[in-house]
Amino acid sequence: MYVSFVGAAPDATFTFARDHWATEEHIRATGLRSTFLRDNLYDVMLPRLVGDDGVLRGPAGEGRVGCVAHDDVADAAAAVLLDTRPDIDADQVYDLTGPEAISLAEAAAQMSRAAGRSIVYVPETIEEAYASRESFGAPQFEVDGWVTSYTAIANGDLEVVSSAVHRLTGHPAQTFAEWLAANPAAWERLRGLP
Repeated sequence: MYVSFVGAAPDATFTFARDHWATEEHIRATGLRSTFLRDNLYDVMLPRLVGDDGVLRGPAGEGRVGCVAHDDVADAAAAVLLDTRPDIDADQVYDLTGPEAISLAEAAAQMSRAAGRSIVYVPETIEEAYASRESFGAPQFEVDGWVTSYTAIANGDLEVVSSAVHRLTGHPAQTFAEWLAANPAAWERLRGLP
């Protein structure tokens, strides 16, 4: 089993999805049986993208993302590894997503309700995104990954919603709002922002 990324392909918008595709191809070339769990963007990433000013900025436009909880991914991986369900087939690709695709504006509104303060999404141009991310001094491949995660949302690449979490685990995937309610420590810092 390999934990990959939704839309893994050699020409994926999100640069790290290209890396995952290369890894998948390497695994396939071994001839071994393989199950690929292609996760969407993790729920925990959305609060981390909010700046100290309470603004989530990025070139995602009006795109949507079927973000997924780590717990749901872990449950799905355990089900595959332990072969706990008779309908699980190895040598498959499973897209692991939440049960809905939300825009970053909707995510900001949900974080606002949870944190009891205003959090907003402000679209950026690609040029603005590169300029702001390069200021952190990260290597270029990380900056590319950061910016292209937003452009993948804008392009509709991460709008994927599947029932694979439910199929593999027997329980529904968490919505982003449910994840926020269950994991306050993961976004606690949002409460203290000015």
